[in-house]
Amino acid sequence: MQEKSWSVNIVIDEHENQTRATARLRPENRDELEGIGWARLNPADSDVPEIGDELATARALADLAHQLIEVTAADIEKVTKETPHLRA
Repeated sequence: MQEKSWSVNIVIDEHENQTRATARLRPENRDELEGIGWARLNPADSDVPEIGDELATARALADLAHQLIEVTAADIEKVTKETPHLRA
C-alpha cells in the first residue's frame, strides 16, 4: 500500500470575547471538509487566550471527525447498499 498524507489546517480567530477555530481537511480526490468550534470566556475566569484556542480547536476537530464519519458511512452505504452502523 502506498502511503497517503492528509493535512488539516486550523485557523483561530477572536469574535467579541469568543474564540472560533476552523479546521479544514483536504483529502486527496475528495471534497474539503470544514469543522467549526467555539469557546467563550466565562466572566468569572481569568483571561488565558491559549485555553480558548485549545477548547475551540478541540471542538472544531470533533466536528470535523463527526463529519468524516458521516462521509464514511455514506460511502459504505453506496458500496454495500446497506446502512452501516459506525460508532463515533
